[in-house]
Amino acid sequence: MRQSYFKILLAFLLISPVAFAQDADNAAILKIIFSKYYKNEKVIAKGRLQLLSFYCKKAPNNEEVLEVISKNELLKKNAAEIKKQIVITIDEDWSAAYNILFDNQNQYLKSKVNACLSFEEYKVVSDRYGENNQRLMIVNKPIYFANDNFALVKIAFYRNIEHNSGSFMLLEKINGVWTVKEYLNEWAT
Repeated sequence: MRQSYFKILLAFLLISPVAFAQDADNAAILKIIFSKYYKNEKVIAKGRLQLLSFYCKKAPNNEEVLEVISKNELLKKNAAEIKKQIVITIDEDWSAAYNILFDNQNQYLKSKVNACLSFEEYKVVSDRYGENNQRLMIVNKPIYFANDNFALVKIAFYRNIEHNSGSFMLLEKINGVWTVKEYLNEWAT
């Protein structure tokens, strides 16, 4: 019994830092995304309509990633590793990364970013105001590859009036700092 306890403890100690590192990377990537897309948003104030909302769930990666891979040499070289992370059945949210990002830091950015919303909550807010300029930002689960030195993440914007848009963001970790390398597969309807 004592031996199995130590095995469990050892497994936890080995897995825990990996999970925390992934959450820290997710938070760093979320900061880049929020800094770009919330740059022109107004600070949240009582009674003020916020035009950009953040979707709570990590959207799953799907076959659209295959199209992006086919158009980029770096992604082609890492295709096998990337394809393993196309899992459409994930059920994860952004809470851990969101909390790391805004826990005692980035307070000005936090003043522009609403608490995340479910799709149903977004519809209620959108229907209440009846404005067609509100957007729901949906961020896919990041795909890390090449020894976690690169990440691919899809960002999409949903609007009630069919003017949706999005792109994939390819990021590289340079000296421990995530940097946008390029935008891929940009689209709008």
